Amino acid sequence: MIRGCGMFRPRSKGVVPARAADGKAPDTKHTARPLMTSDKLAVVVLAAGQGTRLGSARPKVLHEVAGKAMLDHVLDAAATLAPERIVVVLGPDMEAVAEAARARGDNLHTVVQERRLGTGDAVARARPALAGYLGPEDGGDILVAFGDTPLLTAETLRAMAAARRAPGAPALLCVAFRPEDPAHYGRVVRGPDGAVEKIVEYADASESEREIELCNGGMLLGDGPLLMSLVAQLDNDNAKGEYYLTDVFALARAAGHRVGVAEADPDEVMGVNSRAELAAAEALMQVRLRARVMAQGATLVDPATVWLSADTAIGRDVTIQPNVYFGPGVVIADGVEIRAFSHLEGATVEVGARVGPFARLRPGAVLGAGARVGNFVEIKNATLGAGAKANHLTYLGDAEVGAEANIGAGTITCNYDGLTKHRTVIGAGAFIGSNTALVAPVTVGAGAIVGAGSTITREVPAGAVTVARGAQKDREGGAARLREAQRKRQARAGDGASKT
Repeated sequence: MIRGCGMFRPRSKGVVPARAADGKAPDTKHTARPLMTSDKLAVVVLAAGQGTRLGSARPKVLHEVAGKAMLDHVLDAAATLAPERIVVVLGPDMEAVAEAARARGDNLHTVVQERRLGTGDAVARARPALAGYLGPEDGGDILVAFGDTPLLTAETLRAMAAARRAPGAPALLCVAFRPEDPAHYGRVVRGPDGAVEKIVEYADASESEREIELCNGGMLLGDGPLLMSLVAQLDNDNAKGEYYLTDVFALARAAGHRVGVAEADPDEVMGVNSRAELAAAEALMQVRLRARVMAQGATLVDPATVWLSADTAIGRDVTIQPNVYFGPGVVIADGVEIRAFSHLEGATVEVGARVGPFARLRPGAVLGAGARVGNFVEIKNATLGAGAKANHLTYLGDAEVGAEANIGAGTITCNYDGLTKHRTVIGAGAFIGSNTALVAPVTVGAGAIVGAGSTITREVPAGAVTVARGAQKDREGGAARLREAQRKRQARAGDGASKT
């Protein structure tokens, strides 16, 4: 679903506990067993979707929003609840997703849903990895989330957990939302007491049920043994011939258990199934990230043109001009100015430094306090010491530049010989003249001066003045003679062309 992406949106309300139709708090008489015998929690993330509508060879959940895979957004949110175990349910031939999941730690397990028979079947596949959560004596809750909901927040998950631990909590808690256009979402059907009677998929809903505004958000949280026993009872007698996880709510209600509903911001439960929805999720995430950095004390001159990554860290009193892009791994200290049309990725910029306009900081770039990097300067795997300057048309790769050094316009470090990268070291206070080529590995000592137009191939001693360029030769009157010779050549060329 494509939603509006205005710059300023209301802060997510998180979970809003449902109330009875008459506005009273829902009753608890349908609770048939102890609800929370411990604080144990396991998380099951459904990530088996192929994402065919994305038209990509890459698994859907590995597509990125704000520089981070959608699956990682969901896992990061879930990790804030400190679950003892996380189980990611994959489809067949999704080894790339398995590797990404396993890289996160020992408490994360993966299982494979060999045949995509619906969300209920996907949760059932997680059973072997949920030992310790399935028996009546085990206790503990299970949270089911979806790997393609990158806008899910930790605040909403914490509110759900709190609702499950509250006195009189329901045995199962579903998440619902109220979209501007309910479209073909499943509907949440509630009884007079406000408790959930069932969730009905749109394809199986009656006309009256399709009029319901409260829609299924997909996630659920509940008593682990109860949930998995209900999953084992699911059948596929429905329009799609699938095992719907949502059917557990009707089964729970029929067994005398109360099912609660928590309302979340529609953005948070937005699933991504197409490139258009991926772009919409990116836009919504950018709104959220911009609001965060401005609340932390940064100035965005034109917020809508600044693009951030999920891990971008920006200090106070930072000014960011229009059309600046932050890739993953950027840390900006207090008092920094990032001028227009700059691109930063994997870089650290320390207090009071200035970047741009039209600068590029690539991974491994470190700018010391008060350093200056100007227009059309590219820094890669290089450190500029405090107060160092590279203001114009320069490439510094695999280099260390000392404090207060000055790098003239057109300077490059020749760091690659076709096989290996080599390092350049420029000492503190050195002056590198314009249009200098530093052929690495090479060292320029502290306080040295390198003349403009030099090609430096060996060490420059500290404090030396070094010029490495061809000798200048002057021929008096030679310009007129050269131009006359050029005119004669042109005339001869013209005569030859006319004869042919």
